[in-house]
Amino acid sequence: MLNVKKVVDNDKAVFTLEGRLDTVTAPDLEAEVNESISGLTDLVFDCADLEYISSAGLRVLLSAQKVMMKQGEMKLINVNEIVMEILDVTGFSDIITVE
Repeated sequence: MLNVKKVVDNDKAVFTLEGRLDTVTAPDLEAEVNESISGLTDLVFDCADLEYISSAGLRVLLSAQKVMMKQGEMKLINVNEIVMEILDVTGFSDIITVE
């Protein structure tokens, strides 16, 4: 299960992710991101309460990153050790800004 809290303020959006971003929940997040991404210059995913991310979840982040490279910046914040290890092992930590 994944809870997503979205706050959009002009051209900045913060998505707070809580739970598991996996094959079941990734399409929901993708729909929410796609609904909001147009015109953003700053996209933030707060991962403080993200317990797990699968390849499906990584794909959503990569897709958002590709859009944001053309119109602004994207970053992940408050990433825990478990999620960071997945980002490191997959090489995503080299592609996506993690603070």
